[in-house]
Amino acid sequence: MAADQPHEQSAVPRGRPRSFDREAALAQAVALFWEHGYEATSVADLTAAMGIRPPSLYAAFGDKRSLFEEVVASYQQTHGAVLPRALNGEPTARAGIARMLHAAAAEYTDPAHPWGCLLTSSTVNCTTREVERELRSVRNGNVRALESRIRADVAAGHEPPGTDAAALAVFVGTVLQGMSQRARDGATQAELEQVADFAMRAWPEQA
Repeated sequence: MAADQPHEQSAVPRGRPRSFDREAALAQAVALFWEHGYEATSVADLTAAMGIRPPSLYAAFGDKRSLFEEVVASYQQTHGAVLPRALNGEPTARAGIARMLHAAAAEYTDPAHPWGCLLTSSTVNCTTREVERELRSVRNGNVRALESRIRADVAAGHEPPGTDAAALAVFVGTVLQGMSQRARDGATQAELEQVADFAMRAWPEQA
């Protein structure tokens, strides 16, 4: 009799297993936020690009805000790591920043992904204060890292004793943000490389 048979479904785990590639979906989210910014990107846009339904998005990433946090972290580990790698690939701050600015000219205009820098473009027309605050903190942290590198070179005698490391770091950060926006406006790699060269002419004369 049926009642005497074991319950065959009792060992089957409840809930449907995830049926999509989480990393591939995250990469799609990175591209979408990078292209359109945080505010203009809707959950409907995200699920369409990621090829999933809203319940799957919420189950895998939480809400839109939580997903964006992962997007920023992923960007910093991939595309966003290009500039620090260029900076740290040279023995001095001057050489590293020159290399970094030229790397930015190439990275910001690469046709393989949206133009510019996600950390800058994502806050365009953004009214979500938490997002603005998070990205502002990241950008300011990058400027502080530049300042520390320049200060170390001043202490080591690679730069003149009177060099204003804080002002110089802010200058470089401003140039990078401007290059990002110019890339969004259609500037070419060659044009941004000229910007990089002009920026380095403003660097204090070496002792």
